[in-house]
Amino acid sequence: MVASFIVQRKLQSKFDKYSDVPSPGGMTGAEVARLMLERNGIHGVEVLSVDGRLTDHYNPKDSTINLSRDVYSGRSVAACAVAAHETGHAIQHAKGYGPLKFRTAMVPVVNFANNTVQWVLLAGVLFINISPALLWVGIGLFAFTTLFSLVTLPVEIDASSRAVAWLSSEGVVDEYTRPMAADALKWAAYTYVIAAVGSLATLLYYIAMASGRR
Repeated sequence: MVASFIVQRKLQSKFDKYSDVPSPGGMTGAEVARLMLERNGIHGVEVLSVDGRLTDHYNPKDSTINLSRDVYSGRSVAACAVAAHETGHAIQHAKGYGPLKFRTAMVPVVNFANNTVQWVLLAGVLFINISPALLWVGIGLFAFTTLFSLVTLPVEIDASSRAVAWLSSEGVVDEYTRPMAADALKWAAYTYVIAAVGSLATLLYYIAMASGRR
């Protein structure tokens, strides 16, 4: 929890810092997303503006790139980096990127696990001496959520790599601003690393409990 708080604060700090740095190309986040899609021959993906801050995401169900307003209309290094990252997910989807396909296939199971795992684990802990198998069922459900977090890591890292490479090749960022774009996306990726590590640690805790170890 402490690490997650620190990373979130650092991410917001980086975003604020690089939001004050104009992108050399002078493009908005929305323009970056649309041009990146066009350059990769991808059609039928809509770029939308959504409410919130750092609420940017790609939705494969309706093929939309959803950018927060600061990113959608912003002309900063941060806005261009975030927009390119989310477009990177659209490119992954279009090209059939393996880890993304695997993560997408897991979504129904993970949604079910998220809705039930806390109650199964609670019952398993309360009745561990009566029905130890119940705790193992909860552990199995939680394992799906942990696997989902781990699979998310290469998906996010790959999208950031695609984003920085494209921004550089198209001249949206230059030698001075390229490290800034990469730094902003690096801290965004750290949030997923912390989530994965936390999920794995919790899974190991429940396994130790079910195994009767302290």
